[in-house]
Amino acid sequence: MDHFQYRNGELFAENVAISDIAAQVGTPFYCYSTATLTHHISVLTKAFEKAQITPRPLICFSVKANSNIAVIATLAQSGAGADIVSGGELERALRAGIPAERIVFSGVGKTQPEMVRALRAGILRFNIESVAEVEQLSAVAAELKITASIAFRVNPDIDAGTHEKISTGKAENKFGIAWEDAESAYDRASQLPYIQCDGIDIHIGSQITQLDPFARAFAKLSDLLARLRKNGHNITSLDLGGGLGVPYERDNQPPPNPDSYAQIIADQLGTSGCQIILEPGRVIAANAGILIGRLIREKRGQVKNFMVLDAAMTELMRPTLYGAYHDIRPVIETEGEPLLWDIVGPVCESGDFLGKDRHLPPLASDSLVAIFTAGAYGAVLGSTYNTRPLAPEVLVKGDQFEIIRHRPEIDDLLRLERLPNWLES
Repeated sequence: MDHFQYRNGELFAENVAISDIAAQVGTPFYCYSTATLTHHISVLTKAFEKAQITPRPLICFSVKANSNIAVIATLAQSGAGADIVSGGELERALRAGIPAERIVFSGVGKTQPEMVRALRAGILRFNIESVAEVEQLSAVAAELKITASIAFRVNPDIDAGTHEKISTGKAENKFGIAWEDAESAYDRASQLPYIQCDGIDIHIGSQITQLDPFARAFAKLSDLLARLRKNGHNITSLDLGGGLGVPYERDNQPPPNPDSYAQIIADQLGTSGCQIILEPGRVIAANAGILIGRLIREKRGQVKNFMVLDAAMTELMRPTLYGAYHDIRPVIETEGEPLLWDIVGPVCESGDFLGKDRHLPPLASDSLVAIFTAGAYGAVLGSTYNTRPLAPEVLVKGDQFEIIRHRPEIDDLLRLERLPNWLES
């Protein structure tokens, strides 16, 4: 669910009219709902309580989904930790108030400086992607004389039925170690100094809309846990990743609810005695955000009709990158016979589109248009291509809103560049 609703034909974010925000902030901009963010954390928490999973699972928000500090801080106040994949995300999480002991560091390419910073910060654990990585981490930890708690990310070779670019659990994906190599990897890690190898990590993909892939992955995980313990490894935590999908088409049947997901965890792993760690991102943030653009003009052609917005692939890359669907609606509901439109931006690329073949009534120039379910993998994938400043981000709470990332000026972008001395006159 979300807190973006129409009232008397006008779209509101909680109790704030979107048109009022646009008048003050300009377009395009992202708008996030505090009530939606906290509701989704609450739904997940209650699902695990209902399933009677003990100890209580640790929900580590996947910062890559939405890395705005205000969003992370909102979730931190609801008790969330953070799943990070870079040193920059570590700094964001810490500055947003996430305690270091609720931070897990994932990702295939952790650098030595990132390892040093994370160890000194005292994070909960590293999710390790290869034997070579744990050997490097051991050397870094030994130099600092700080023990690193780790879990190997083990690839269960399960097709989650999601888009190929966000599938992470198959054998051909770059993530994790092969299932067949898991036991030898744990044996090797147990011999390394300053390494405490006490967890297992799996993550099979994103935007998963069926529960069966999770059930199969967790069953394999349960078997691996038993074998590792039999081999003498003291496994005390299981990181199950994220991946729960969201409904991108607002009027469609939603994916499986968190209660069913939690029950699968309870059935498969509830008696393990392990601390369960989860890394949800999309399911928390996606429906909590919308992108607002303004219609520059309509362009009617022989084959296609186009609505050209001031929002583009530079604001929302997902349609161009994944062919992703986002619901698109006018901010002010409009009468009129719907026509078939491609919703596009002004970027000089044929791939610059936000939606294709959408039925919408004709709109007047300067009309506001909302692109829904944009709170995850939206602003974080933004770019300044075509020298377009990044879109500002706004957070709403009740009848209040604040800009939580300002729109840069063109001069701010150019200030980062300089002429070499041989080009200066």
